[in-house]
Amino acid sequence: MGSLDIPGVEDPDETGLSAPVCRTVTPEGDVLLLVPGDSAAARAASHAQDDDLPAVMEITDVAPVSVPHRIRGRAWVAGWLTPVRNEQRARAAMLLAERHPVGELLGIGEALAPEPAPGQYGRPAWTLLRLEVGEGAVDDLWGAESFEPEEFAGAVPDPLVAHEAELLQHLHAAHAEQVRGLCALLGERGEVCGLREDAVPVGLDRFGLRVRFTDGAHRTFDARFDFPEPVRDVVELRRAMHVLFEAAAS
Repeated sequence: MGSLDIPGVEDPDETGLSAPVCRTVTPEGDVLLLVPGDSAAARAASHAQDDDLPAVMEITDVAPVSVPHRIRGRAWVAGWLTPVRNEQRARAAMLLAERHPVGELLGIGEALAPEPAPGQYGRPAWTLLRLEVGEGAVDDLWGAESFEPEEFAGAVPDPLVAHEAELLQHLHAAHAEQVRGLCALLGERGEVCGLREDAVPVGLDRFGLRVRFTDGAHRTFDARFDFPEPVRDVVELRRAMHVLFEAAAS
């Protein structure tokens, strides 16, 4: 979930400015945003012309399963916002469509419509914007840390990111007992074993599984279960999960 803030620009309808329809990152480390053509963000970027328009993108990471305190972390990316123009629009739209298969339904096709000539009436239904990253920060359970544009550009998406939501929901719905059984690996904290509805998988990446447990006093805590080695795909994930479940059952 992402929101865009432009200092000095208000969005009275709380639509386009606060919630880009979709976004992605270019190989150069810029953030591409698809926004409604009549949104406050699109208007501000077009009026800025060649001037750099400062903006901050806030990204909230929300657990895809129903648990208390679902926010897992936040990230802020600050930089300069400009419209994607001319021959760059096709490349940007193709990149968005590649990473968002429903892109045509979201207006990527309309974003490629010819731009109105200067002074011509009307706005495109959708607008592509580029956020050139100047700095950023992440705040999650592992702490708060800033990062440089070069680090942002060089970051590689986790191989499970596209499947995490459905995998966590599947674990919660179909393997609840096995997930609950992982509490046997917690040592002294394993006293939560046997309680009802006390274990919910809330995070999954190539390094391991994160589970939220509830103890007898209805207090919650998160536990991390690392895989023997990082997984590269869903096939390796199945093997790693099998190893975890076997270790808990032994």
